[in-house]
Amino acid sequence: MKKYLKELELASALLLIIGVVMSMIKSYAIGAWPCGVGLLMFVAVFLYKAFHWREYERENKQYIIILLVCIFLLIIQMVMAK
Repeated sequence: MKKYLKELELASALLLIIGVVMSMIKSYAIGAWPCGVGLLMFVAVFLYKAFHWREYERENKQYIIILLVCIFLLIIQMVMAK
């Protein structure tokens, strides 16, 4: 799996982008499937790198920061929507 990590990351990012665009253009239900698959692939890569922390320490710290920022932005968006 180690040699396919970059390809999986790129594929998951591409699926996430496709899902977001499809949900904006068509409907939420159509865009949710590519987003869900992209997120599952991203989580698989993240878990693999988390279990091999020493080898991917720098990337893991970046992922943690990105995830915290995303969670913070989602909370702000939820509060603003009410």
